[in-house]
Amino acid sequence: MSSSFIPHPSSFLLSVRNLKTYFFQDEGTVKAVDGATFDVYPGKTLGIVGESGCGKSVTAQSILRIVDAPGKIVEGEIVLTRADGSQVELTRLHPDGEEIRAIRGADIGLVFQEPMTSFSPVHTVGNQIIEAIRLHTGASEKEARQRGIEALHSVGIPKPERRIDEYAFELSGGLRQRAMIAVALSCNPRLLIADEPTTALDVTTQAQILDLLRDLQQQRGMAIMLITHNLGVIAEMADEVVVMYLGRVVEEGSVDDIFHAPKHPYTKALLSSIPSIESTPRIKLPTITGSIPHPYNRPSGCPFYPRCESYIQGTCDAQEPALIAVNERQKVSCFLYK
Repeated sequence: MSSSFIPHPSSFLLSVRNLKTYFFQDEGTVKAVDGATFDVYPGKTLGIVGESGCGKSVTAQSILRIVDAPGKIVEGEIVLTRADGSQVELTRLHPDGEEIRAIRGADIGLVFQEPMTSFSPVHTVGNQIIEAIRLHTGASEKEARQRGIEALHSVGIPKPERRIDEYAFELSGGLRQRAMIAVALSCNPRLLIADEPTTALDVTTQAQILDLLRDLQQQRGMAIMLITHNLGVIAEMADEVVVMYLGRVVEEGSVDDIFHAPKHPYTKALLSSIPSIESTPRIKLPTITGSIPHPYNRPSGCPFYPRCESYIQGTCDAQEPALIAVNERQKVSCFLYK
């Protein structure tokens, strides 16, 4: 085992250190993830939040080594602690190799953002669940089918004995999302990555899916990495929060600290834009000035400084701030705290 594993605390389930995933294109290089660092702990929920285009989904794809070409992990390490206590450095595994394929589904499950495009349209839901179970457990087809029915039942799908033989397009949006969760959980992974699991759903179904994830987490003791742009979902589900902007982690801390004592100007701006029942009627909500820079035209220095009301001229536009601890529970990447 490599000596690079030594600095990591033994209690983590997944540790991401200085992860950089770039897309090399003819027009230029897109730095989708540019130095992300965070940890996921057993039985806990880590929320990753930020605007669209900040690198949340590419971070999840990097962990599972399913980044499409021309994307490539150029730096960093992703260390997974397996059930037997051994540690595996995922960036050193071949993306199509047997070892990473054994980890996908068995150790780490993934709920995709849009189940309609994630399910095969020419295979039944049962075909896809049974394939995953047989691949990772070696069960017979009869045993795998029974476990598939149990998986569908565990996520609250009615009449699972019938639904297992249906196609994804025959299910409603809420049932499709539940079926996708059933596929991800069919082999009892220790970590579930949920990439915007409620985005395409109505508010009532969203609440049901979040309650389902929370109940399954309590029953199985698994960790959840919840990727979303919805701060309300983060407040309800997460224990720890990572705020990302333009591929970088700008703030990290407990959910209480992030919501009640945010440090980074971007986090403060995100929270101030949330509507409240206590807000004055007919008053416009605060907005964040400008928009996320074009990936081929990233600003020098701190990536948020062109939109920041507190930026320091000559500092924020010249240097990139490091992620530093501002107290025992929070880290922030901002020159206001240097």
